[in-house]
Amino acid sequence: MNEQHCRFCGAELTQTFLDLGLSPLANEYLTPGDCREGQFFYPLVVRVCPQCFLTQAEEYQTPEHIFRKYNYFSSYSTIWLEHCRAYVEMIIPRLGLNANSRVLEIACNDGYLLQYFLERNIPAKGIDPAENVVAEARKKGIEADCAFFQQETAAHMAQNGERFDLVIGNNVLAHVPNIKGFVAGLPVVLAERGTVTVEFPHLMRLIQDAQFDTIYHEHFSYLSLGTVEHIFRSCGLKVYDVEQLPTHGGSLRVYAAHLEDESHPISDHVADLLEEERRFGLNSLKAYQDFAPRVEQIKYDTLSLLADLKRQKKTVMAFGAAAKGNTFLNYCGIKRDMVEAVFDSNVHKQGLYLPGSLIPILAPERLEACRPDYLLILPWNLAEEIAAATTKIRDWGGKYITCIPQVQIF
Repeated sequence: MNEQHCRFCGAELTQTFLDLGLSPLANEYLTPGDCREGQFFYPLVVRVCPQCFLTQAEEYQTPEHIFRKYNYFSSYSTIWLEHCRAYVEMIIPRLGLNANSRVLEIACNDGYLLQYFLERNIPAKGIDPAENVVAEARKKGIEADCAFFQQETAAHMAQNGERFDLVIGNNVLAHVPNIKGFVAGLPVVLAERGTVTVEFPHLMRLIQDAQFDTIYHEHFSYLSLGTVEHIFRSCGLKVYDVEQLPTHGGSLRVYAAHLEDESHPISDHVADLLEEERRFGLNSLKAYQDFAPRVEQIKYDTLSLLADLKRQKKTVMAFGAAAKGNTFLNYCGIKRDMVEAVFDSNVHKQGLYLPGSLIPILAPERLEACRPDYLLILPWNLAEEIAAATTKIRDWGGKYITCIPQVQIF
């Protein structure tokens, strides 16, 4: 490991949470030409800090390399879009937002969320480092800057008079290696009585349900409320409320404000969840040490099932060319001899190949022609949505497989 110390508190990192071996970048999809040239694989190791319990991956590629061109477009999940619409409908009256308010979303992607603020005539701006997704956001009429958000970015915005009543960061906190520097930029652009909301997968749920496939190189941190509250407070922000969400297998939505802002009293929800995390064991190392054997068992069960199906001459294909699926496939060593193809509705991925496994990505319209006996749903958190969209496989007796938190056929 190049850096042996915690990115937040500086403590020596001696405890491994999970070692997934060598893996390519999870969103580095390949063209046919790329397949002939090969691909870089990097160690995928996560360690936990024994002092602040920030759970963190090693950095083998810079954010600039990972995020400048990004193949994940948030608008391709109808469930996620509905989640975002519901958020907008909730947060506007809660914060009293109107046409005189200003909203900023960090990591705005293709405008999947900000479009709903514009529909309500609330000024909104986005920032994202990926040029291709920023272009899509701008097509929706959204003002969007192509840049990384960091302290320097925040200072520049504030100098230009840009302060925001609501600052949003959905699934971005885990993506920044310098997490303290990122959080330190939030109060700089936050209005005096403004609110920050951030959403991130909950580490407690990751451990509970063995969600190891949410670990990949672009996720530098795996977060609990306790760790986030500590980091925010060190940067001048207080966490005043928290919600538990079903998204991404179990996420948190944290509400924060300036430390001195008395207009946002701290909810009992914060203390309650901190206590729940303490009882679960997130403030001691044992919960982290017990995780790896459960992940190994999922690997063994998955390979056993796929080997049995291949011996029976059954056809197995997958659905969802998501990053989490790539972590799963590469850790298990699954190639196209076991899973022949993967279907995905994202037109930007169709015709490409999954990193590492080199499984071809097909349009969902090809499903009926391929007629797989089994469809392995890789983004298990969207299993209901995917099953509802692919019911045709029942016509030829096809079945579904999910592997997390345990292997099952339905």
